Amino acid sequence: MNKTDLTNAIAEKAGLSKVDAKKALDATIAAITAALKAGDKVALVGFGTFAVSKRNARTGINPQTKQAIKIAAKKQAKFKAGAELDKAIQ
Repeated sequence: MNKTDLTNAIAEKAGLSKVDAKKALDATIAAITAALKAGDKVALVGFGTFAVSKRNARTGINPQTKQAIKIAAKKQAKFKAGAELDKAIQ
């Protein structure tokens, strides 16, 4: 399912126009992104939790040259599914 399919599903289930559903989805994504940028967690009870984790700098190996390379530290978005979502997909 891509963003267009998701927008169409939201419009159908919520009884919204596709334009309103797209605005709602875009606003939801923007709000989650802003919260993660600020370092907050976003917990949607029953669905899951979005959070940011730090990956430390480390040394890796270039598979082509077998030489050591430095991999920079970075922040990474993570999602942990909630119990209800896990149960629903079983």
